Amino acid sequence: MDLPDDLSTGERIRRLRESRGMSRPVLAGMCGRGPDWLKKIESGERELRSHSLLMALAAALQVSDLSVITGGVPEVAQSVPLGRLSHPGMPGIWAAVMNRTMSPAPGVPVDVAALQARVDQTWRLWHTSGHQRTEVGALLPDLIRDAERATRTHDEAARRAAHVALSDVYRLTGQATAYVAPAELAWVVADRALTAAQQADSPSAIAAAAWNMGNILRETSYPEEALRVVAEAAELIRPHLDGAPDDWRGVYGALQLHAAVTYAREGRDGEAWAAWDRGDQVAKSLPAAYVHPSTVFGRANVDFHAVSVATDLQRSQRALSLADDIDPDTMPSAERRARLWVEVARGHLQRGDRTAALHVMQLAAKISIETLAFTPAARTAAADLWRHAPRAMRAEAARLGEAVGVAAG
Repeated sequence: MDLPDDLSTGERIRRLRESRGMSRPVLAGMCGRGPDWLKKIESGERELRSHSLLMALAAALQVSDLSVITGGVPEVAQSVPLGRLSHPGMPGIWAAVMNRTMSPAPGVPVDVAALQARVDQTWRLWHTSGHQRTEVGALLPDLIRDAERATRTHDEAARRAAHVALSDVYRLTGQATAYVAPAELAWVVADRALTAAQQADSPSAIAAAAWNMGNILRETSYPEEALRVVAEAAELIRPHLDGAPDDWRGVYGALQLHAAVTYAREGRDGEAWAAWDRGDQVAKSLPAAYVHPSTVFGRANVDFHAVSVATDLQRSQRALSLADDIDPDTMPSAERRARLWVEVARGHLQRGDRTAALHVMQLAAKISIETLAFTPAARTAAADLWRHAPRAMRAEAARLGEAVGVAAG
């Protein structure tokens, strides 16, 4: 469908919806919103800033390129996930998840301790590799099958430990396939992580799986449900924190930071900082060098999240000031360090400083190019720079856009 260049985003959405014979309630419902919300978007009464909602609308309208909705330069590719997406590891992961056998597991029982060690090692790879999706994605199919088999080949005590490992595997699968998995896979993976943790009857595993479920809910435009899940998980684990291992407090703190970002993306300033404060207090109760093995909760991650909260609240000056006081090298996760620089770039873009934004995006790309290539906020920032970089910086912005995959070479 050819749309005039001068149409607003809301007008484009309305024309696309009407061309497909969709009513407002139907399209809004597919995005987890009400018809009044969509009416305000289409009329221009409300600005649509949420990238995840833009992606949800594009997918519901079966638009494969986001620029059809947002307008702008047509050469900027902003692909929309309409099915099984473009990472080479996805077919193997899809097969392992969706073709789960129901028959008893044959062969020698899986060594649960060795399985958990493999899972822990793969989590470390996720956080230390600059190509984490590719490297971890190659290992996940076997891990998923072995973890599933382990839950069916042991007695009660070992089976509970196997379910903890299985929950960890599915949480890692959720991380590694975020933004590239079709929606049905994302939901199956999140649900299996939570179910396995509940079968293990482990409060810390349940809380970690709820953190993962909250991520899926938030990124698929269900913020209230995400907040409910993480709040319930926090209440579940809270009575066990006195005398519990550090990792139990670590996942409890991660739930608070999740809530902080979710509130911030909804523009709920006071609640966002209150949740961040709760996470900050948890970090202060842990050893200074503590880092949770999967969520990387700790002092550095709390500070990183302060930048994210300020950026999501459109408080760019505060975000950049907070970032100035952070030493990124205190964070052991390359993926998280790269995302910090993306947040800083977003802060610079909010102020219109594209030269500074390009510089920090280049820093992020050196740390983990896959984080940029498969994270919507990073892709949006790279596309903005490719379109609008100062003349002297256009060649560098084009190279970044090509590396991230938002601009053709």
